[in-house]
Amino acid sequence: MLIPLSNTPRDYAWGSPTLIADLEGREPSGAPEAEVWFGDHPGSPAEVHDGTGRTLDAWLPAVAASHGIPEKLPYLLKLLAAGAPLSIQVHPSKEQAVEGFAREEAAGVPRDAGERNYKDDNHKPEVIVALSDTFTALAGLRDIAATRALVESLGDAPAVRTLRGHLSADDPAEALRATIGWLLGAARPAEIEEIVDAAASTSPEGFDAELALTRSLHRAYPADPGIVVALLMNLVELRRGEAIFVPAGVLHAYVAGLGVEIMAASDNVLRGGLTPKHIDVDELLGLVDFRPAEPPFLAATPAGAGTEVFAPGIADFALGHLVAGEPARLELGGVSIVLGVAGGTTLTGASGDRITLRPGQAALATPDESPLVTDGGGEVFVAMPGK
Repeated sequence: MLIPLSNTPRDYAWGSPTLIADLEGREPSGAPEAEVWFGDHPGSPAEVHDGTGRTLDAWLPAVAASHGIPEKLPYLLKLLAAGAPLSIQVHPSKEQAVEGFAREEAAGVPRDAGERNYKDDNHKPEVIVALSDTFTALAGLRDIAATRALVESLGDAPAVRTLRGHLSADDPAEALRATIGWLLGAARPAEIEEIVDAAASTSPEGFDAELALTRSLHRAYPADPGIVVALLMNLVELRRGEAIFVPAGVLHAYVAGLGVEIMAASDNVLRGGLTPKHIDVDELLGLVDFRPAEPPFLAATPAGAGTEVFAPGIADFALGHLVAGEPARLELGGVSIVLGVAGGTTLTGASGDRITLRPGQAALATPDESPLVTDGGGEVFVAMPGK
């Protein structure tokens, strides 16, 4: 089966008022449009257009036995449009999520409580691929020598000296743990402002983009410790079609741009700044991988003419990409969701079912439609289980 899906954009405050509307070729709604979810996650399940009026979280269990498919998807596919920076955040491993969820359930913390850390018992690794010409993100902690050089250039204000002291431990991971713990747990707003003022009044060679982002974040989140946490992170500028993979434990924040995102089906987020929402510093420090690393770019693997796959090597998901300009085919790894992002793409399944997708339109493909073939007239992404 090839069945159309749709959903309504979520109006989170950080969303863009234009990026999703421009992709879909319609007038903006006037509200921020942050994400469109294409999946069965109960937070915003997609609508299935097969005449039943069901959403995908109800549709899958109803047809699973008769079609030999699972009752739940292991992944969630999204369009994400950042008009302002998202919070700095980290996601737990599967083991951490199981333990944390059970602990909060036993303590009777309501699942919709603002102080709840674990909404479910799943991990949330994720991949985002840029759809806009550029997509800006913070991902992972920068090489400690480069961070020390940046902080050294900020002068000798008392708060800068304190920051420098926390970064001085011999072990880079321990230095970053101590620094982030101080910023989120003990630094006073006046100290954050002093560091930001120092960053605004200097221009060390090689860090222009980082300091410009500091000034921008300060305008949006004055005195937020996340502004200084961001100074410790890799600033990544993706070009259209480039991707990063964010596994458990990696601090990250999407800053600006339009992307297609796929993740394990979870809503577990622990925040580390750039937000008015709850921050559990101790829990966050227990999850973050403080080892400095290069930005986590993910290269696509060629999978035939006009086809590539972003595959981080986990069972929850892989993301196929069928580019415009030539017919392409893709072997599906299970129940899949196809999302159009450019042009008009006609998909043909193994059963002979056909559907045409315009940008922003999506369809569910059952495994018996594999291989899926396109006419080359547009560009689509295909979410499917991984290996």
